[in-house]
Amino acid sequence: MVNAEAEHSTLACRAGDAFAAYRDGNAGAMASLVEMLTPILWHTVRAQRLDATTTEDVLQTTWLALVRSADKIADPRSVLQWLIVTARREAWRVSRGQSRQTPTELVDEDFVSAEESPEALALRSDSEKLLWQHVSALPDRCRELLRVIAFADRPDYAELARSLAMPVGSIGPTRGRCLAKLRASLTTDARWEPR
Repeated sequence: MVNAEAEHSTLACRAGDAFAAYRDGNAGAMASLVEMLTPILWHTVRAQRLDATTTEDVLQTTWLALVRSADKIADPRSVLQWLIVTARREAWRVSRGQSRQTPTELVDEDFVSAEESPEALALRSDSEKLLWQHVSALPDRCRELLRVIAFADRPDYAELARSLAMPVGSIGPTRGRCLAKLRASLTTDARWEPR
């Protein structure tokens, strides 16, 4: 049996609490929600192979859609799933409009949070860049799952399952297989120095 405190500490619950506070008139709660969920949304949108500028536009559209639809969301605890689905759909819509453009290869900037400054980018270590190069070589499903799990504090597997359209029971095993593929890839790379 899961205790109430552990259940309440999931990302979906914390996001739901912030969203409920926003709807109750606490404008600062929206800032908390944006700070809490933007990294996950960033990586969800970047998984659709949009560039950083377009991703920022998609995220802005997603947050504006939330503000416009705030009263239509019946259960505040579903706001995380609502945002992930909305961001993904908006990314798909935008990418269809760009389909005639030449696709670009994923680069290190694809794995940067929206708040990361140019100075912070310049200071990123070579091993981190190498790690993300290997992550970008993984199958799409692995990349999407690992991005969300890597940047979510205590991800809620039920919400992840719904937003990634996979059975909740397969998230852990899939994550394990993806990490094993990443580990195997890194260990065969002479440039990789394990810590």
